Amino acid sequence: MDVILNMVLPLLCGLALFLFGMDLMGDSLKKSAGSGLKATLGKMTSSPIKGFLLGLGVTAIIQSSSATTVMVVGFVNSGTMTLLQAVGVIMGANVGTAVTAWITGLSGVGSESAEGVVDALALLKPDSWVPIIAVIAICLIMFAKRGKRRDIGFILIGFVILMTGMDMMSGAVSGLKSDPTFVSILTMFENPLLGLLAGLVLTAVVQSSSASVGILQALTVTGGISFGAAIPIVMGQNIGTCVTAMISSMGANKNGKRAALIHLYFNIIGVVIALSGFYLINWLVGGFMLNGILFTDTPIDMWGVAIVHTLFKIISVILIAPFYRQLEKLARISIKDSKEEAETANLLDERLIETPAIAVQRASEVTVSMAQISCKALRQSLTMFDNYDPKVADQVRNLENKADNYEDALGSYLVKLSASDVSESDSKQITKLLHLIGDFERISDHAVNIIESAEEIRDKKIEFSADAKAELSVLRRAVGDIIDISERALATNDVELATNIEPLEQVVDDLRDKIKLNHIIRLQKSECTIEHGFILADMLNDFERVSDHCSNVGCCLIELFTEDSLDMHKYLHHIKSDSEVFQTKYAEYTKEYSI
Repeated sequence: MDVILNMVLPLLCGLALFLFGMDLMGDSLKKSAGSGLKATLGKMTSSPIKGFLLGLGVTAIIQSSSATTVMVVGFVNSGTMTLLQAVGVIMGANVGTAVTAWITGLSGVGSESAEGVVDALALLKPDSWVPIIAVIAICLIMFAKRGKRRDIGFILIGFVILMTGMDMMSGAVSGLKSDPTFVSILTMFENPLLGLLAGLVLTAVVQSSSASVGILQALTVTGGISFGAAIPIVMGQNIGTCVTAMISSMGANKNGKRAALIHLYFNIIGVVIALSGFYLINWLVGGFMLNGILFTDTPIDMWGVAIVHTLFKIISVILIAPFYRQLEKLARISIKDSKEEAETANLLDERLIETPAIAVQRASEVTVSMAQISCKALRQSLTMFDNYDPKVADQVRNLENKADNYEDALGSYLVKLSASDVSESDSKQITKLLHLIGDFERISDHAVNIIESAEEIRDKKIEFSADAKAELSVLRRAVGDIIDISERALATNDVELATNIEPLEQVVDDLRDKIKLNHIIRLQKSECTIEHGFILADMLNDFERVSDHCSNVGCCLIELFTEDSLDMHKYLHHIKSDSEVFQTKYAEYTKEYSI
């Protein structure tokens, strides 16, 4: 019972405070940095050195390589950052996370020297200044209702909680110095494989190498952890920190998964090289001696853990950085492109980037091809309500996958192209192409949604009333036409044709509203059911969203091929209220698609 009260509970309480303080401090730092943090990461250039420095800086700020890597996975997944750019950022993130170990190492600063003389370093001991920081933090939180000052207050209080937790953990285990059972358990970890596994599992559980390193530092106060036991544990912790990024990549595309794999491979390769080198050299020289004791048997302290942690990361970067391109290739070999993806990659030759104007032209041509694929998928999906065909459904899904591959390839290519020396007009076109491929990718997604609605109607044997069928037929025809106009306007760069998209989009909105109203009336007359309404709502939402994306395409084309830079909201408001051309076309379409 005394063991539980005097050691286990204080240890758990200290661990809880440590993890909470780290989480609070990291979240507050990210909040204080604002969206600028992601914007800075998202604007990476192709220079691996700049990527390394940025990854190092961001991770040192938010104190989590896992968080930085998860952001990188998101950027690579969205096409904002290329896979090659991610390599440098991930390497920098690995080094940046070592900062936390030096901060928590302050708890190990002694208060007296061996001679009993007051040590100047004692001023660095947290007991000397953490209470002052706590008072400042509370004042900022209490008296600053919002803004940066309040965020700074939470950063400081998070740091105070972290250091308090660290101190509690150290105090809880300090009594184990002379416990033979505990010492024998720690001695087990001198086996490199057991130590590696222990560090990996601990970090995977707490989801932070910084936190697990802090726990290891707290345990060093027992004097029972040697350098021989600590080194493999630290190595395992660096592999364990990859778990968070691997989990976050599960829903990502192939490039997002590859970014997470780069993080994993970097740490695994670094661990294999560092451990092999250390034990080989140790064996060749017959063991290093430190103060008359074998280095591997020498007790390690908090600073020693921080040094091992940092040296490992720096050595890994020095050894692996020259092979950053090979690291990217290894990730690509691990997750191979499908035939369709390989075909897409061949459409865009990166050598053209050396002549940006030609590269932009080529990207425009491939965007047209992508638009044709998405529009074909949508047109085929619209036929499924009259006569469902499983083969056509499979074709639509294959087309949607192909459109996704095009978007991934084009997104990466355009981001890389934007980092080169492009003219103002080319830069404008790259921006618009990025918007266009996003809209056409979403159109293909809605094609699959429409297929799923058709399958639900078939499986549940739902039969709409004759009036509802007639109304939906008119709406499908209008959606089919707006898709055709958008595709032709893009393929021919026809601005005049693009101006016809918005009036038809407004008609699609009107049809949606009228069909909804008519369904409610039929529902009141018991001519339809609630179940009809659920499926109808899904279908109407997909049709309306398709027309919205077509509207975006039309606005992009108008801005792309005119000199003016348009504010889309003002532009749409203007043409709908003041444009005679819009009103004329709107009247024509209203008459053509009447229900």
